Amino acid sequence: MSKHNELENNLEKGYEEDVINFKGIIYFGAGLFGLIVITFVLMWILQYHVLLPQAEANDKSSLHPMAMSEDEKLPPEPRLQSAPGFGLDTKSGRINLELREPQAEWREIQKQNKDIWENGEKEGNTVIALPIKEAEEKLLKDGSIKSKTGAEGEKALQDAKTFISGSSAGRLASETRR
Repeated sequence: MSKHNELENNLEKGYEEDVINFKGIIYFGAGLFGLIVITFVLMWILQYHVLLPQAEANDKSSLHPMAMSEDEKLPPEPRLQSAPGFGLDTKSGRINLELREPQAEWREIQKQNKDIWENGEKEGNTVIALPIKEAEEKLLKDGSIKSKTGAEGEKALQDAKTFISGSSAGRLASETRR
C-alpha cells in the first residue's frame, strides 16, 4: 500500500499531513543548476572559439559592398545650418555654408537669381531663361499681350475693383477696393 493510502487511514489527527519529498527537490535543483552551468560553458565556447573567429575572417575578406560613402551618410537636404555637409549646389560647384551666419544661404541664392535675371541661363545650346531685358523686348515685339480699351476696359477695371461683401449675403459684388 502507498503512503497516500496510509495517510487517509490516519483519522486521529485533525489535519492532513503533507508528504514532501525534500530529496527530490534537492536533486531537481542540483540538476537544473548543472544544466545552466553546462549551457553557459557551451555558449562561451561557441562564442569565443567559433563565432568570433569566423566574424573576424569575414570582416577581413569582405570589402563591404553595401557600405555608404560619406555623402550618403549625410541626411537629405535641407540640413541644419551648423550640421556637417550644409551647403548650396551652384553651377560653379558646392558652396560650404557650415559655419557661416544664418543669412549666408539666402545671400547666395539671391546672387544666383540676380545672375540669372541679368545674364539668363543656358544649358548647352538650349536657352533655359532669358535675361529680363531681352524677355521684355521679345514680349513687346511679339504683340501677344492684348489689353482691353474703351468701355470694355473700364468694365473690366470696375469688375476687378469690386468684391462680394457680407452685407450683400454673397449675392452681389457691392464693395469697392480702394
